[in-house]
Amino acid sequence: MLPKKEYPFIVFVKLTNQYAGSTRFYDIQPANNMLQPGFTWYGMQFQRTGLNRHCKWLLLQFAFKTMQVKRVEFRAHNNNVKSIEAMKAVGCTVEGILRGNTPKRTGGCRDSIVLSILKDEWFGRVRQMLQSKVYGQEGH
Repeated sequence: MLPKKEYPFIVFVKLTNQYAGSTRFYDIQPANNMLQPGFTWYGMQFQRTGLNRHCKWLLLQFAFKTMQVKRVEFRAHNNNVKSIEAMKAVGCTVEGILRGNTPKRTGGCRDSIVLSILKDEWFGRVRQMLQSKVYGQEGH
């Protein structure tokens, strides 16, 4: 049996007993020890609350520690400033732009920005930095 290429997750906020949105791992490549998180959306009341950062911390921790991937790659439309800022805030490094790589629903193609976190970066500076943003200095 082939490994799955995608794992969707529902984001549920226990404190308020509400569904906030969803995210997923996709483009899982076991042979290359990499995957991409994405297709993330949250309801308006959950945006800019820190929820996305917390979810990314959990996803990255699971990817690097449990799944033992060596690379987590993020992509977004090159014009999506909010997503790019969020990816940089979780510790991603900008790698470059893929020009005209994804068809748009309205026709034509979009340019995608590629960012990533490598395993050594995660267990080096990124995990600690993101953990302190999510949990505060005590780092639960």
